[in-house]
Amino acid sequence: MTEPVIQIQGLSVAYGNHQAVRDVSVDIPARQITAIIGPSGCGKTTLLRSISRLIELVAGVRVWGQVIFQGQNIYDPRVDVTEIRKCIGLLAQRPFPLPMSIYENVVYGPRLHGRYNRATLDTIVEKQLRAAGLWDEVRDRLHTSASALSVGQQQRLCLARGLAVEPEVLLCDEATSALDPISAQRIEGRLLELKADYSIVLVTHVLRQARRLADYVVFMYMGELVEHGPADRVFHSPQEAKTRAYLEGEFY
Repeated sequence: MTEPVIQIQGLSVAYGNHQAVRDVSVDIPARQITAIIGPSGCGKTTLLRSISRLIELVAGVRVWGQVIFQGQNIYDPRVDVTEIRKCIGLLAQRPFPLPMSIYENVVYGPRLHGRYNRATLDTIVEKQLRAAGLWDEVRDRLHTSASALSVGQQQRLCLARGLAVEPEVLLCDEATSALDPISAQRIEGRLLELKADYSIVLVTHVLRQARRLADYVVFMYMGELVEHGPADRVFHSPQEAKTRAYLEGEFY
């Protein structure tokens, strides 16, 4: 395993009296795609959103344990949450373009962080739309409404918007589940290219997708970490009976 970008140590998450994640410890490798897999309700998305402290946006949630990023526990009260969420971005299940132009969507984050020079913003827009595979489709209508884009294009726009603040880690929460097959394939292609520069953590309920994309796999079941390791080993020689049963389709 390569040097970890994130180290999760004894992480637990509860919603009221329901404990959704139980004492998870795992290292997330840098510059790879890590797929979090498991049946519905097993804690995949809860674990993912805990990595960037987005889980705290849910009322009544409790988190304990540590998530070490850049040498510090992101749950330390002294940590700047805004900076954490800048460094660890999220591509959600459904695209949510802001109610503004394509251009303004991409520059929204950089402006929040103090970047106002027009030439700089123009460069960011082209660079990140190219990275998201959208530039050639929208270059002549940057100042038209983002809502006019197709759903697949909107998701790639959201990807460009997330990349525009230059995160180190990109979290993807079933980011292709709302897309048609061609749009999903385009997002997958972008992720495979982006892992050269970003560490990507992907929650997916589609095993075929995990097999196509993952370098490293984390298997969750009933809120617990059952098995993790290099994708080739987990998919072809799983060590745990629950992992084998899931991969063979015995439960979903």
